[in-house]
Amino acid sequence: MLTLVPTPIGNLEDISFRALNALKEAELIFCEDTRVTKKLLGLFAEKYNLSFENKEYKSFHSHNETQVLKNLSKETFLKNVVYVSDAGMPCVSDPGASLVQYCIENDILYDVIPGANAVLTAYAMSGFTYNTFTFHGFLPHKGNERVSKLKIIMQSDKLGILYESPHRLLKLLEEIVSIDEKRTIFLVKELTKLHQNSYKNSAKEIFELFKNENIKGEWVVLIEPTIFEGEPLNIDDIKDLEIAPKTKAKLLSKLTGRKTKDIYQELI
Repeated sequence: MLTLVPTPIGNLEDISFRALNALKEAELIFCEDTRVTKKLLGLFAEKYNLSFENKEYKSFHSHNETQVLKNLSKETFLKNVVYVSDAGMPCVSDPGASLVQYCIENDILYDVIPGANAVLTAYAMSGFTYNTFTFHGFLPHKGNERVSKLKIIMQSDKLGILYESPHRLLKLLEEIVSIDEKRTIFLVKELTKLHQNSYKNSAKEIFELFKNENIKGEWVVLIEPTIFEGEPLNIDDIKDLEIAPKTKAKLLSKLTGRKTKDIYQELI
């Protein structure tokens, strides 16, 4: 079978007994980076007096997963197979989902061990009481795609959670301020690590705090949702509007992602 094993996002003691047992019993370990996994198992071996010898390691990451999957067979999973990403829960902004899908399509037994996850840890730490949220991973690095994605998050009625790197955090804060400087945001860096720290305030206050700082560490950012008094528009609402077909096509294109020209032809 296949077992997806989460690994600590910082503190080694966050590994579970189940995860350690799965790693000990594994015959084949798929890794996002074999070097990172071997180093981690070396630390576990030293800390808990364990042995992780006689393992086969194979890389499985976003650049080679298609090729690896082509070379797999059901016989591969007659062994105890484990997948680990570099840190945290596989498939959450990390590779692994296509391996799970392979098991589903080929009727291969698989399991996921619960464990460390930056999204849920930051959510619990934030003090926000909204019971729905949307996780967006990393925003696009630049361009209209980034601007568009951030506007969607800022205009959503759900709490937005995303990751950001240290060299782009100030840019993100500036972008949030330009949309709504009073919006409450929560930031936490280096979760579970020695220099873990968190901040919660208006976007403007946090931007002013950080704008002259040397920002370090990996960040999780939570953005307060927009509270709507009414109900959001949907596709049927737009279709029922008595407006010019060209204008209606543009609105429907915005909602659906389809080409304005194709929708316009359908409308007329």
